[in-house]
Amino acid sequence: SSGINAEYGGGDEANIFAGDLFGIYKKWCTIHNMKLKILNSQKSLSGGFSQIIFQVVGEKPYSKLKFETGVHRVQRIPQTETQGRVHTSTVTVTVMPEADEDIDIEIKNSDLKIDTFRSSGAGGQSVNTTDSAVRITHLPSGLIVSSQDERSQLQNREVCLKLLKTKLYDLEVQKKQEKDASFRALAGTGARSEKVRTYNYPQDRVTDHRVSISCSLKSILDGKIDAIIETLQAAEQARRIQDANL
Repeated sequence: SSGINAEYGGGDEANIFAGDLFGIYKKWCTIHNMKLKILNSQKSLSGGFSQIIFQVVGEKPYSKLKFETGVHRVQRIPQTETQGRVHTSTVTVTVMPEADEDIDIEIKNSDLKIDTFRSSGAGGQSVNTTDSAVRITHLPSGLIVSSQDERSQLQNREVCLKLLKTKLYDLEVQKKQEKDASFRALAGTGARSEKVRTYNYPQDRVTDHRVSISCSLKSILDGKIDAIIETLQAAEQARRIQDANL
C-alpha cells in the first residue's frame, strides 16, 4: 500500500486545489478497485484541505503513484477574483511506500514524545469534547505525525505509529532513490520540491513537465491519470536500460 500526503502551498486557492487533487486520486482508486482511507486531514474554511494524508491499498499502488510526488501547480481564475485574472497556486504531494509488518524498523518508546489534544475542524473549531487526537514526535529524527480522524485516542495513536513507521521507512527509500540515476533523472533537481505538473483550467490542459505530455484537464479530474503514469513508467524503464548499458 501507499501513503499519500498532500500539503497546501499557501492560500485558499491552494487548499481548494488540494481537495481537487484528493478527488482525482479518489476517482483513480475507484477505477482501479483500490481502497482509499483518510488517515489525517485538516479541512479549510474556504473548501478543500490545508493538509490531507490518506492510504491507498490495492495491487502495487506505489509503483504507479510514486510519480505523483512533487509540486503540482494550478492556474485558474478563483471564484473571489473580480477582475478575471488567472492565479497560480501550488500543492506539494508526497507518496510514500507503507512499511510492511516484516520490515524491521525499531521505534523505541523512549524516543517518542506523545501529546493529546481535541480534534479540530475547519478554522480550528473543536469537533470533539475529549482529547482523542494524538500527536507523536520522534525525537531522534524530528519527525512529527498526528491523527484526529479516528474516534478514540487509542485508534489515533495506532494511526500515528503506522504513519511514523512509514515515514521512517520513506527516509530509507529516499536514500536509495538518491543513488538511483534513473529516478533522479525523472525527479529533476529534487523529488520532493520539483514542479512536476501544471493544471491549466482556462486552456483545459494538464502538462507533466518531466516527460512533456499534455492531457485534457476534464479527463484528469475524472481520475484518468494512467496515460501520464504509463508514460513516466516507460521513461523510467528506458532510462534504467540505458544506464545498464553504460
